[in-house]
Amino acid sequence: MKTVLIYAAMIVFSVVSLNCVSSASASEGEQQAVKAAVQEFYTALNKLFTGEVAPMKSVWSHQADVTFMGPDGSYLRGWKLIAAEWDKTASMKLGGQIEAAEMHITVGQDIAIVSSYEMGHNIGPDGKKVKVKIRATSLFRKEKDAWKMIGHHTDLLPFLVKPAAD
Repeated sequence: MKTVLIYAAMIVFSVVSLNCVSSASASEGEQQAVKAAVQEFYTALNKLFTGEVAPMKSVWSHQADVTFMGPDGSYLRGWKLIAAEWDKTASMKLGGQIEAAEMHITVGQDIAIVSSYEMGHNIGPDGKKVKVKIRATSLFRKEKDAWKMIGHHTDLLPFLVKPAAD
C-alpha cells in the first residue's frame, strides 16, 4: 500500500511539475504583454494630466464589471461611471508625472494582477508641486488578445479627497 501511495505521489508531483514548467515558459510572453499594458496605462495617466482623455479610455475594458477606487476616495463600478470620471479628471489638468515603481506582476491565463507604488508629482490646488507616493493595485483581463484594465485601486491623496457629507 505504501508503495502505491508513493508511486501515486510521484505521478502527481511529475504532472504538477510539468504543468508549472509549461505555464512558466508560456507565461513569459504574457508577462511582457502585461508589462506593456501597465506602461500604456501610466503613459495614458500622464496624458490625462494634460487634459487628453482618449488614451486612458483606450487602455480600459469597457465592460460593466470594471471597478475604480481612486485617490480621491471614489469607488466606481461599471465603464460608464469610470469613463465619466476620466473625463472629469482630464478637465482638472492636474499636471505632473506619475510612474509605477517596485512592480510585482502575477499573470494567470486571462487575468493579471499588478501591485506597485505610484510615484511622481501632481500640481495641487494651490498651484504647487505635490509629491506622490501611493500604493496601487491594477487588474487586467485578456480581451481579444489584448490586456485591458478592469480594476485600479490606490491609496488616498489628501489634496484630492473631498470631505464626507454627513
